[in-house]
Amino acid sequence: MNLKYILAGFLLSLSISSCIQDEALNVEAAIDSCTGTNIQSTTIDHLRKEIEVYVLDGTDISHQELIFTLPEGASIQAEEAETNDQPPLYDFSQKTLRTFIVTSEDGATQTKYLIRVNKLTLPTSYSFEELKEITPYNVFYLTNESGIMQWASGNPGYDLSGMALDETQYPTVQHPTGYSGKCVKLTTLSTGIFGKPIGMPIAAGNLFIGSFDTQNAVLAPLQATHFGFPFTKRPSKITGWFKYKAGEVFTDKSGNIVTGKKDKGDIYAVLYEAPSSDFSLDGNLFPNNGTGIDEHIVLLARISEQEMTETSEWTKFDLDFKSQNGKTINTEDLKNGKYKLAVVFSSSVMGAYFQGAVGSELWIDEVEIICKN
Repeated sequence: MNLKYILAGFLLSLSISSCIQDEALNVEAAIDSCTGTNIQSTTIDHLRKEIEVYVLDGTDISHQELIFTLPEGASIQAEEAETNDQPPLYDFSQKTLRTFIVTSEDGATQTKYLIRVNKLTLPTSYSFEELKEITPYNVFYLTNESGIMQWASGNPGYDLSGMALDETQYPTVQHPTGYSGKCVKLTTLSTGIFGKPIGMPIAAGNLFIGSFDTQNAVLAPLQATHFGFPFTKRPSKITGWFKYKAGEVFTDKSGNIVTGKKDKGDIYAVLYEAPSSDFSLDGNLFPNNGTGIDEHIVLLARISEQEMTETSEWTKFDLDFKSQNGKTINTEDLKNGKYKLAVVFSSSVMGAYFQGAVGSELWIDEVEIICKN
């Protein structure tokens, strides 16, 4: 009798062990990140399974390196191989848009991604007329001939809160009435029951040159923001038009009311040293709770508190780039794309630290970077 029970227990343990081993195989099939030589910026749309890879104009993309971060055990391959493909080197010279298939560790799940490699030069004029996507939230095109490169925003992070019922209820939206044509409207919004318990009670409306990593939006929000794209000109000033209205009640990171504190919007542009193509400044480029400045920044143009006035009329801003950290531009490095430019707008100046006033609104239109010869 005892032997019978022992044998049954042994067989049961084998069965459980087998189930655990089967369950241990990962079922995820996704691309978490994409990097590689000469890649300056990458935008991953996890919803539509589309990846935009940006390299400098003139880059040889017949052997473009793509290094993917995948879930444990997952694999990836091009749906249709090109003659020059030697993974992780892929040929995009004939087809700049290609399909890749990710297969999960257990082999049961496959996900297709469209990956496009874009060769371009950063434009210097921005009008906010064209949208790449309207729903679930607005994604703006940068103004350029190819109409491919996108502005980044925190909209994908706000989407996690579940607060928006349609595209008009996100922090960053297109508005039909700008200074000329359409414009971008940035609004500081509440994140509701999703954000307050984790120290993120608000989401400032923002728009910036760079990319936003949704995977880190909650665990490391400052690191989720990647500012800038290579720039080979010497910027002297940034100009444009704005309107601003501050929200009524300023709150801190815990959602507590800060009596007597008034919200301010923010407009700035930085030129910074980029020692490698995959280097970028994150949301902590002004450390020490916004009072410091990152050591890589060479030039900064930023609106002052006095200039950021509340106004319902379109008001021009004209901001000079000023030297920072005692640095000067190296002409050869500038020519070789060793500097990156970031342009940033926010409805709450301390929004990166989740401090601000719900209802603050910043409207931006017709922006231009003026450069020296």
